[in-house]
Amino acid sequence: MRVLLVGAGGVGTAVTRIAARRDFLAHMVVADVDPGRAEAALAALGERRARFSARQLDACDQEAVRRLLVDERCDVLLNATDPRFVMPLFRAALEAGADYVDMAMSLSVPHASHPYQECGVKLGDEQFALARQWEQSGRLALVGMGVEPGLSDVFARYAADELFDDIEEIGVRDGADLRVEGYGFAPSFSIWTTIEECLNPPVVWEKDRGWFTTAPFSEPEVFEFPEGIGAVECVNVEHEEVLLIPRWVDAGRVTFKYGLGGDFIARLKTLRELGLDATAPVTVRDADGRAVQVAPRDVVAACLPDPAGLGERMTGRTCAGTWVRGTKDGAPREVYLYHVVDNQWSMREYGSQAVLWQTALNPVVALELLATGVWSGRGVLGPEALAPRPFLDLLGEYGSPWGLREER
Repeated sequence: MRVLLVGAGGVGTAVTRIAARRDFLAHMVVADVDPGRAEAALAALGERRARFSARQLDACDQEAVRRLLVDERCDVLLNATDPRFVMPLFRAALEAGADYVDMAMSLSVPHASHPYQECGVKLGDEQFALARQWEQSGRLALVGMGVEPGLSDVFARYAADELFDDIEEIGVRDGADLRVEGYGFAPSFSIWTTIEECLNPPVVWEKDRGWFTTAPFSEPEVFEFPEGIGAVECVNVEHEEVLLIPRWVDAGRVTFKYGLGGDFIARLKTLRELGLDATAPVTVRDADGRAVQVAPRDVVAACLPDPAGLGERMTGRTCAGTWVRGTKDGAPREVYLYHVVDNQWSMREYGSQAVLWQTALNPVVALELLATGVWSGRGVLGPEALAPRPFLDLLGEYGSPWGLREER
């Protein structure tokens, strides 16, 4: 398999370190708007870099992406950029006749008059609008194939196939006990994406209502996370699983809740109150007094430490998982399927901090399943549209097995 990886940030760099150890990969072109960053990702591979090359590429330039896919004879485009760049990359892959994999879907737009009751443009709507074209092309766009969304969706399908006869509720629950020494506020993932998903209206699915929204950080609950992480308060956050799971898995209710913590939530609310979450450019003066255009959210991202560089200062574990409640053989059942990564382990084994490594692992596993023909399909599909057992088995072969906890 020949892969074009777009984005050589923390997740993209972790992708290269994971994929370099697997035989399915014939060649991976690592492309980034900053060629130095792409080169740095490959330099870290040492003797394993023979199957990799670096290129400069602007993810907004749809035609340039298409040409690179064709020139490099790539079978698939793996998108490791933030969600702003989903659609040009998505369309470029379709035009080039390549498959496509991403870890975050096209952006939402809140409802104009009732943002906390009704959906406007939902996450992924722009991509699903092109599903027929993908089907007619005979190519596959596998969307939301990170950890959350991604592995969490695989867990949902596995629960439906093998653990339950009827499912009343599926709740993706994410929590951690990670700490970053020396920083009062240092998000372990892209702050641009974090602001987007945390401050947008969260979406909930109920079978008798369909999709609807609530206020940010609504419905707090304390969830007990495994392997020593313990109790963490989780709140509703906008996330792709709620838009993906109901398309392929029959459930009465689907939610996503994130363990953010009160301090983190307060800081996000402050950013909103100050208008620093905005993406529309504003005019400011540079050091020489010249007027320049800059997006406030980009300023926030520039002022915070790069998540990829936090690994040496981080301690603790991160947990992604899917809680499912329903019945099996006429009896109530409740389980939590989960995946935990310890930062000390991921830094020692791969040189990547836990959150970024956990996100990068799953698309590489998916690429291997596609390369070997175990997974296949056409159109725009989520992870829950494909067989879960091969994915979960291969996850263990990568040295990072998953777990299952019976709740009752």
